[in-house]
Amino acid sequence: MESVEDRAREALAAIAAASSLAELADVKAAHIGERSPIALANRAIGALPPEQRKAAGLEIGQVRARVSEAFAAREAELASVALDERLRSEAVDVTLPVTAQPMGAIHPVTAMIHKMCDIFIAMGWEVADGPEAEAEWLNFDALNFTPDHPARFLSDTLFLDPPEHHKLLRTQTSPVQMRTLLTRDLPLYIVSPGKVYRADEYDATHLPVFHQLEGLAVDKGLGMADLRGTLDHLARSLFGEGIETRLRPHYFPFTEPSAEIDVRCFVCKGECGPDRPCRTCKSEGWIEWGGCGVVNPRVLAAAGIDTDVWSGFAFGMGIDRTVMFSTGARDLRDFVEGDMRFAPLFGRLEVAA
Repeated sequence: MESVEDRAREALAAIAAASSLAELADVKAAHIGERSPIALANRAIGALPPEQRKAAGLEIGQVRARVSEAFAAREAELASVALDERLRSEAVDVTLPVTAQPMGAIHPVTAMIHKMCDIFIAMGWEVADGPEAEAEWLNFDALNFTPDHPARFLSDTLFLDPPEHHKLLRTQTSPVQMRTLLTRDLPLYIVSPGKVYRADEYDATHLPVFHQLEGLAVDKGLGMADLRGTLDHLARSLFGEGIETRLRPHYFPFTEPSAEIDVRCFVCKGECGPDRPCRTCKSEGWIEWGGCGVVNPRVLAAAGIDTDVWSGFAFGMGIDRTVMFSTGARDLRDFVEGDMRFAPLFGRLEVAA
């Protein structure tokens, strides 16, 4: 037992002398571990005469308890010191200037789609969607396009192989209107935003892939007055109170009567002229926005709708062009070329009060 007490004093001295958790780990292996002198002495109790084992076990147990308590206390002390040191070394001066990472923004076209859809949802309309690879019948025939209509030519439309399947990349979102007429009950009020495809040049004002939002309302007694009121509300919500619109007679196969809708130039406010030219509206005072009209009865009949009971109106406009009106963006190519500076500049759109 004198030898055990000597080993205990050595262990306690080594524990007290340890100046780091790493040194204390070495002390544990040497003085407390399974191969330490105290542990070996505990195993040797079995070799003692039976009458000495109890007293020896009690004394060695007390020695081991003292060493373990001293070790735990020193370990907690050194851990606290290590934590304080780590906190000091990893401290961050929050008063130092930093370079903030640039914030991203939703793409302006996506923002405009959400904005326009929200306007119509607030009026009780629904948003409908459809495939971009569309059947020729839905894209043209059902919408009263004649077989020899120029829009069907390869110079305008992108057809998909094989030709005998009569499928194409939709040139408008109007097929969504026909799909909805064929599958839903009346009355019906929907808008259909999405990508459309044309064999157009790639320049500042044209893209081969762009976005449209088209609307369709079919109910009893609808006419041009309802159409004009709807478009005026949309224009005021997008461009602000006081915005002027006008309808010009036009022709579309799927509406009759048909019209082009213009908005007053948001730059010159219509006050341009030879002495005050405006590049935005080409000094005309108005900017073409989209097309509209009363739904042609042939289109309703193609969907099996009784035209003596139901009537409707439809409209469509380019979303990319609408973004240009709202933000002053000058080049449509900026919308698709992936410049990371473009979205934060034009992507935060708010609905006008």
